[in-house]
Amino acid sequence: MSDLTSLIRLHKWQLDEKRRALAELEAFRTRLAEEARRLDEELARERAAAEQSPFMSIGLGGYIKSMLQRRQRLADSAAQVEHRLTAAKESIGQAFAELKKYEILQAERERRDRLRRQRRETVTMDEIGASRFQRKTVDPDG
Repeated sequence: MSDLTSLIRLHKWQLDEKRRALAELEAFRTRLAEEARRLDEELARERAAAEQSPFMSIGLGGYIKSMLQRRQRLADSAAQVEHRLTAAKESIGQAFAELKKYEILQAERERRDRLRRQRRETVTMDEIGASRFQRKTVDPDG
């Protein structure tokens, strides 16, 4: 039976890489949400400015249209990121399950090896005890 340590180490590294990728996606999702919030605030400021000045309201329609397009692009990007986040979480779950499978298998192998060694030690100690007992019964003085 081979040692699975290197295989376990490889799967841990792969799992860590997937977790890093997930963290990057979550950070990107946060940045997209922040950008959407800023766009909403900017749009509200521009609407308020247009209410104050009739001159500003002339270009407001085009500005609102372009802002809504930007907002839609952000929403589309956010939806794509959410899809990728879901896929990344599933991938992490599978990688974790695979890692656990190898860790459990390795632990079971180590347990069996330990039991085998203990049995050998027990047999050896029994043989030593039996030979001492035989020597004592053959030579009661020695």
